[in-house]
Amino acid sequence: MVSNLFKGRRLVIASMHKKEVVIAPLLTAQLGVEIIVPQDFDSDRFGTFTREIKRAGNQLEAARAKALAAMTSVGVDLGVASEGSFGVHPSLPFVASGLELVLLLDQKNGYEVCGYSRGQETNFGSQYVKSVDQALAFARKIGFPEHGLILRKSENDNSEIYKEIVTEADLVQKVETMLGRLFTKRVFLETDMRAHRNPTRMAGIKKATEDLLTNLQSLCPQCQTPGFVVVDTERDLPCAQCGRPTELPHTDLYQCQVCQYSEKRPVTKYGTAADSQYCQYCNP
Repeated sequence: MVSNLFKGRRLVIASMHKKEVVIAPLLTAQLGVEIIVPQDFDSDRFGTFTREIKRAGNQLEAARAKALAAMTSVGVDLGVASEGSFGVHPSLPFVASGLELVLLLDQKNGYEVCGYSRGQETNFGSQYVKSVDQALAFARKIGFPEHGLILRKSENDNSEIYKEIVTEADLVQKVETMLGRLFTKRVFLETDMRAHRNPTRMAGIKKATEDLLTNLQSLCPQCQTPGFVVVDTERDLPCAQCGRPTELPHTDLYQCQVCQYSEKRPVTKYGTAADSQYCQYCNP
């Protein structure tokens, strides 16, 4: 069992925003690890949602950097870090979505495994407001105060940012103060996407952790390393009517990152042939 590889080992969670609340119970129960959460860990140095600090590389690279830094700080060889990304859904224009990544890095055995969760269940959003009423309307829409708000002069102005607005009275006071300044006709409100201020995001991190644990259970048939997962997909499922390739997935390629053993497995979701509606020749 994969838990035998982790039982009793010390694992650090690289977080300053309470992600351990949803990550730690799952890892403890299924892997039997001893969780460490460094009290003075500064994850903001790897990038902030409020854009004062640019993210260190892409989503995976930022998570890896955080995990390594936390592992070094406490002197362990096993770490977990999470990184979120929010914006327009890749296949649904004008629909916001979030992609959560949870990475487990095992330096002792030389591999890493990721779990992912993508969903439209996000309150990611922003709006310029010209009055307290507009600010309160936006706040209600995004689930404030359970979900946090961030107030700033404008979308790209980092000179004055309020992150810890936790009550309606505080929100009203700060909006009134900023709008009362000379030449200020509007201010910028955005959702706080830090995990401890965003319960919806916490739910996504939990799902990504569950996906991570599922991927850890997939062992390489040759060397038994966890994380034997899909690294590429051949999208050429033949059309049932004409036999030509379509863009639907046909075969998944699984590969071990330690011994490099790989194998192809058929994708069964669409059967052995694609309906002609997906064929660019039969249904251009």
